[in-house]
Amino acid sequence: MRIKRENCTGLVIDIQEKLYPIMAEKEALQTNCIKLLEGLSLLGIPTVFTQQYSKGLGETIQAISILYQSFIHIEKITFSCMDEPEYANYLEHSGKSNVLICGIESHVCVLQTALDLQEKGYHPVVISDCISSRNLTEKQIAMNRLNQEGIRISTVESILFELTRSAAATEFRAISKIVK
Repeated sequence: MRIKRENCTGLVIDIQEKLYPIMAEKEALQTNCIKLLEGLSLLGIPTVFTQQYSKGLGETIQAISILYQSFIHIEKITFSCMDEPEYANYLEHSGKSNVLICGIESHVCVLQTALDLQEKGYHPVVISDCISSRNLTEKQIAMNRLNQEGIRISTVESILFELTRSAAATEFRAISKIVK
């Protein structure tokens, strides 16, 4: 299945102040998520942010939230974003079928959200270089499970060029700068 921008929405799961510092390869996670979000914004793809129990885990890290002038998030206590009625309602009314996922933790909220999205008839696309867990073993187990369940996996560069589609696209040069 070809992923087209007009059918996409982004989902940033729980990249929060108290979770982010304990993630494996956190610097690469942050760098890649910023590239992804800059690209999605440039391509006009709406993006939703979630925060898991903000009172205890803090806000979305500033390096991410600062990318959006009017940053807002959906508060959740469930692991799957689909169990949060505000997000499920947003998605139902968005008219989008592809959900581009980045965030933490790979083996908990990312995995459960992707599984539930697929079960509800959506097409989750997990951006593998934009997810992490406290240790790489947990991330690898999550990636294996996602593959076993038939969930699409991509990378920042791959998905942004797929959404751009052509070097003739008006956004091509800007996307090229983002991924390099």
